Amino acid sequence: MKPQVEVVAIDCLMVRLFEVIAEDNMPWMLAAAQGLRRAFGESLIDLVPSYTTLMVHYDLLALSPSEARQRIAVALTDLAPSTTQAGREHVLPVWYDLSVGPELALLSRRSGLSVPELIERHSQREYQVFALGFAPGFAFMGLVEEALAAPRLNTPRKRVAAGSVGIAERQTAAYPVVSPGGWNLIGRTPSRLFDREREGYSLMQPGDRVRFAAVERAEFLRLGGDDTPLEVSA
Repeated sequence: MKPQVEVVAIDCLMVRLFEVIAEDNMPWMLAAAQGLRRAFGESLIDLVPSYTTLMVHYDLLALSPSEARQRIAVALTDLAPSTTQAGREHVLPVWYDLSVGPELALLSRRSGLSVPELIERHSQREYQVFALGFAPGFAFMGLVEEALAAPRLNTPRKRVAAGSVGIAERQTAAYPVVSPGGWNLIGRTPSRLFDREREGYSLMQPGDRVRFAAVERAEFLRLGGDDTPLEVSA
């Protein structure tokens, strides 16, 4: 690993730790994030982790660009992943059904798996939260197995219901709020993924681990889910 520092803006630097996405990156990313927060202290405005990078937004009135680079160098010196640091574990109930997951049939044809097999394969795996973005509380998770991977839709939908669970390439995610989106939808979760009253707002954070648990429609509704069918043409 050879970290690189790139200029993003006058008060933002991007620390690139890796060139490819891999689940093994996450312990190093978490350790780097912790070190950067310590090194910058109150001079840090925001720290945004992603799959392979961390964006450091610092107070330009407190630090010069050269001082910011020096603090990054200090934070990454003798970097080592923690053996005890671990994110939280989440289990998200999901109602997998064509009415709320219209791409179930498409992914079934692409993979050669039956719809029940596809659901089982998606829900059996534990996923790592790599990053938050796109919408408040939207957690990019992976990696789905190769057989389930699928490109984004050619034409994104104008409206995707909150809680919709989807796949894009080897990533999976659940939409926290109603928004446009181009992921392949396979189901819906009743879990509240974004809450302004929650500390940190998002249910999930980078480094957390997630499992999807298949539930029947009755259980989905009991948990507060909205079973309004998705308008496929939207």
